[in-house]
Amino acid sequence: MIAPALRPKVKIISDDFVERIIVEAFSILEKVGIYIENPDAYQHLQACGASAAGLEDKEKGIGRLTFPRKMVEDALNTAPSAIQLWNIIGDKCCDLSGDMVNFDPGSAALYLYDRKQQKIRKPVTADLIDFVHLVDSLPNFNLQSTALVSSDVLEACGDSYRLYLALREGSKPVITGTFEKASFTVMKEMLTLVRGGAAELKAKPLAIFDACPSPPLMWSDLTTQSVMEAALAGIPSEFVSMPLTGSTAPMSLSGAVTQHAAETLCGIVIAQSAAAGAPVIWGGSPSAMDMRFGTTPMGAIETMMIDMADVAVGKALGLPTHAYMGLSDAKRVDYQAGLESAMGILLAALSGVNMVSGPGMMDFESCQSFEKLVLDNEICGMAYRLIEGMAQRDSVMALDLLTALEPGGHLLTHPHTLKWFRDEIYSPGKSIDRRARGSQEFTELPTAEDRAAAEVEKILAQDHQPALNEDLQKELDNVMEAELKRAGGSGLPEK
Repeated sequence: MIAPALRPKVKIISDDFVERIIVEAFSILEKVGIYIENPDAYQHLQACGASAAGLEDKEKGIGRLTFPRKMVEDALNTAPSAIQLWNIIGDKCCDLSGDMVNFDPGSAALYLYDRKQQKIRKPVTADLIDFVHLVDSLPNFNLQSTALVSSDVLEACGDSYRLYLALREGSKPVITGTFEKASFTVMKEMLTLVRGGAAELKAKPLAIFDACPSPPLMWSDLTTQSVMEAALAGIPSEFVSMPLTGSTAPMSLSGAVTQHAAETLCGIVIAQSAAAGAPVIWGGSPSAMDMRFGTTPMGAIETMMIDMADVAVGKALGLPTHAYMGLSDAKRVDYQAGLESAMGILLAALSGVNMVSGPGMMDFESCQSFEKLVLDNEICGMAYRLIEGMAQRDSVMALDLLTALEPGGHLLTHPHTLKWFRDEIYSPGKSIDRRARGSQEFTELPTAEDRAAAEVEKILAQDHQPALNEDLQKELDNVMEAELKRAGGSGLPEK
């Protein structure tokens, strides 16, 4: 009998601890409540069973609501436990269920690290296109993200423009989101166009919309609107609560996790009240504040601990999970960048996070790096290999091989070696140096960043063919150009 591979896992808090967090989060919703800034949602949630908590702005029709436990439990009961995503051409490619793990680069960085100039700068259209092509070519990223904010288009159209380029130039499903209420309509229009209809988009989701509550205990007008519209369209919403310990959340890690749970449960109620069965993801981007500098370190081990506990709560509630992990606070692609990113990626994989956002990012979630993205792709590959576990490949593992081996012999050309070496050993790309020091392939010893830069140049020099046909490309161009002109622009920037 061959023993099955054991999937390695890590558990940061006990089941009893998780249950205590959930019970207290329910109590926060019942006794304290959540401030809802969207008038339509405020009214609708009251009609569904929520109660005004005495902090009303009657002129605007908004305020704090409390939520009875049964209302929250009913919402949880209608939320799907699994989400499947399909790529541009309609093939299933991402499974958000159980302990399945998927990686994406994270969204909406304001800056790009320019290695040649050795500084950060604001990205432009050409950078966004290169980023899409790069992610499309890296096998360990299952999804694109609207990763960079382009500085050469109108700010009011930034959301739709990022999605437009990801759809036009890429092939993978997209993690995106809105910073403008008006953006959702045109973004949904583009997704519907690519998929071939509203019903087709609902049946085969192509994108996930991030939705970030505003800690402590608030859902903004914009974000609430996004969740409701996504629910009606069948587009998954990924709740990205961002408690900051000692600032917008309790200083204790467990307190931050509990607040995160309350804010995220409210998001589930908003989505399910708009459309029962709407796909939602229990996600987050918390941070353990560094009191010395007033910064929000994404590479802090405590930040990762909060993420892991958040995910444990989401799993206990039977929901797909997400976390921003694999980021670094480094300003260069250096030892710190590798250290923090590797810890986050490995801990996320071992925790079974369904959607891991952030590899490639640095400088407190504000900057993307092409070179770091290539290196992080290899860390993701190693993480995938780790969670495959150690398999027993043959009923007799070594005895027969060693019995037949003559003294001083080797197994380099043995059929057993040739059969299993590709399955047993993950082979990274050229950005990872495993050559012997005496290798004659190079006369110099380039750094990891140097090797990654060479890989970036090689990938971007290749001819990249969009997954969409020319007719759909033109239709997308027309939608985006019309949106830019409506906002007062002159049309599409040159690519």
